[in-house]
Amino acid sequence: MLRGTPLQVGLTHALLSGMLQRLKNLVQNRETGAEHGEKQQRVFAGASGSEGNAAASEQDLIALARQGDATAFGELIKRHYKMCVKRAASFIRNPTDAEDEVQNACWKAFERLAQFRGDGSFSAWLSRIVENQCLMRIREDRRTRFLYLDDSTDANVRAELIAQVPGPEDELGDQQVEGLLKREISRIPPLLRNVMMLSDVERLPMPDVAARLGLSVPAAKSRLGRARVELRERLKKYCGRRGFSTLTRKTLYGHLAYTRSA
Repeated sequence: MLRGTPLQVGLTHALLSGMLQRLKNLVQNRETGAEHGEKQQRVFAGASGSEGNAAASEQDLIALARQGDATAFGELIKRHYKMCVKRAASFIRNPTDAEDEVQNACWKAFERLAQFRGDGSFSAWLSRIVENQCLMRIREDRRTRFLYLDDSTDANVRAELIAQVPGPEDELGDQQVEGLLKREISRIPPLLRNVMMLSDVERLPMPDVAARLGLSVPAAKSRLGRARVELRERLKKYCGRRGFSTLTRKTLYGHLAYTRSA
């Protein structure tokens, strides 16, 4: 029985149930015959017997789990779950983080179950996966660095965050592009311009566009395609080497700026 506060116990059961559900979803499309079902019943019947039967049934559970039986693998995890959590806690002090890595390790164990050769015990093999998962988590945490904006370095350089609001250049560029689009759309022949205004500007569904113009849906789609090609050709003369991204390119704000402290 899992011990701890009601919240910790609830989280533990929820995490374990979530892992089992993920395993069941992974193998739900695999076919299982009548012979496999009978073997599964014999295994779990033996597991509920004496200690000798339970120990012997572990190999049968592993065999079933290798065939994609999530229930069998879940039974294996239940037997060794407390050991895994204890082992993870010896590496990671935060209980929540430790249990998260146990969940990740159990998932990896299920995916790599074919690599278990049986030379040692299943608990030792699973424990090594938990250890490796915890070491990976520790290495990732060590690579994480916090940058404090108020701290000054030896070079007297301070980092500042630039505001995330659009700059003057962006606002002016948007106004110019908007005026350019309006001018070039107004120069498109009305036969094509009307369908573009209804579809791309007013965002009406194509059946409504066709009904407004008294056209069939295929005819409206055809006109819309021709209108877009016409607009693209008209805008090409305003594009530089970057192509149409010239009209949409924004000034890069929101990066760190390094300034010399006074």
